[in-house]
Amino acid sequence: MKKNAVYAQSGGVTAVINASAAGVIDACRQNSAQIGTLYAGENGIVGILNEELIDTSLEPQSVIDGLRYTPSGAFGSCRYKLKSLEQNRREYERLIEVFKAYDIGYFFYNGGNDSADTCLKVSQIAAELGYPIKAIHIPKTIDNDLVVTDNCPGFGSVAKYIATSTREAGYDVESMRKTSTKVFILEVMGRNAGWIAAASGVASESVEQPPHIILFPEVVFDEDCFIQKVKQVVDSYGYCVIVVSEGIKDRYGMALSASQHTVDDFGHQLLGGVAPVIAGIIKKRLGYKYHWAVADYLQRSARHIAASVDVEQAYALGFRGVEMALAGANAVMPYIKRVSQNPYRWEIGQVELHKVANHEKFMPRDFISEDGFHITDQCREYIIPLITGEDYPPYKNGLPAYVRVNKQHLPKKLAEFVL
Repeated sequence: MKKNAVYAQSGGVTAVINASAAGVIDACRQNSAQIGTLYAGENGIVGILNEELIDTSLEPQSVIDGLRYTPSGAFGSCRYKLKSLEQNRREYERLIEVFKAYDIGYFFYNGGNDSADTCLKVSQIAAELGYPIKAIHIPKTIDNDLVVTDNCPGFGSVAKYIATSTREAGYDVESMRKTSTKVFILEVMGRNAGWIAAASGVASESVEQPPHIILFPEVVFDEDCFIQKVKQVVDSYGYCVIVVSEGIKDRYGMALSASQHTVDDFGHQLLGGVAPVIAGIIKKRLGYKYHWAVADYLQRSARHIAASVDVEQAYALGFRGVEMALAGANAVMPYIKRVSQNPYRWEIGQVELHKVANHEKFMPRDFISEDGFHITDQCREYIIPLITGEDYPPYKNGLPAYVRVNKQHLPKKLAEFVL
């Protein structure tokens, strides 16, 4: 007898996470003889716990097709980390209660590191309680820090946006350098891994082109060396463009922008605001006129400039995740394998979740220049295939014509649950 399925989105959204949702939905629709109704948890795992379920079968195919070119989380995402089974077993038992109430046999969780851990724990508690479930993690994260997979859906598009923005802003600053701004600083996301900052490096095709300096979380920030480098660049070219990852740290391992008393729901220190810190150091030590900007949500929602390969991979991983579940897989994640570099070719593999959850992939040292301020040719060769190709959304009245799901909810069957 066929079972129903539930899908949910988790963590920071991307320009292509909805393409993965479309992949999951299309795969379920094409395998309706084996899968009943696919529900979506509104606002991630929180929606499942609260029994706020959306019936995706009521969404027209035109809307599902439109998800491929629509940014952010169409069904709502969340930053909510389930505690360990020992700390709060009740949350996991509640999930199983919801699964039972709606005859769920398949659980597809679309997210990053913490989501992989949640998906693994769901499979473990289901096994302990004797409830049959196929729990599949669908990878996504702009941070590109999931292990095993060559790259993560969402990274290619944010990389393309940051590299493009760096090049365009660089032209601007260069044209005004004689009488105006000498230093421009762009802050990008990246708590512990500097992949997004590294992507800016492909904007330069020679040493005199921006970005001139990239600051990575993997490289200890040395103020004296940094100031010396900034002065050298300005003396040589008349201006300096800097891209800084939000998570850069001093020699004590402390993030320059960390708020010591504020953490998010995952227990991570809240970051952001390192650009003005860097600008202040430059102003104090060198006196240069500066401007700074924070890419913030713009970098991860820029679907208008998404990389076509990123869209393709996001959709394919969602679709393949369903196929893996139907083949009997549980507690696994589909991942991307780079088969060849030139021409760039990739395929999808399958990895057990315990090999992914709670692990983090950092920038390899040979991807960072010897002085720690730029990328190497190896890094450039890795990134360029991931940002190649365009997949523009349709436009209406000069603006992208994105879609919205109808979000038709099911009537609740269970008692209210308090998070």
